[in-house]
Amino acid sequence: MSVLMVNEYADFNMLKELLGATDGNLASHTKALEKAEYILVEKQFIGKKPNTRYSTTKLGKAEFKKHINALEKLINKT
Repeated sequence: MSVLMVNEYADFNMLKELLGATDGNLASHTKALEKAEYILVEKQFIGKKPNTRYSTTKLGKAEFKKHINALEKLINKT
């Protein structure tokens, strides 16, 4: 998700490479994030090749910031 916070969007192959995830693992995680409405999924064709792009929703950005703040509080307590 942090990749999507820096970039406007990321496609499946970019996320797969950056995260070192398998196709199935990445697909299941992106489905969960889409269901929670943290990301928006756009499917399109580039030429004849399918392409799936992901972008972060406002809710996703807000929840990510909450998560980072919670981690920072935890780190600062130790």
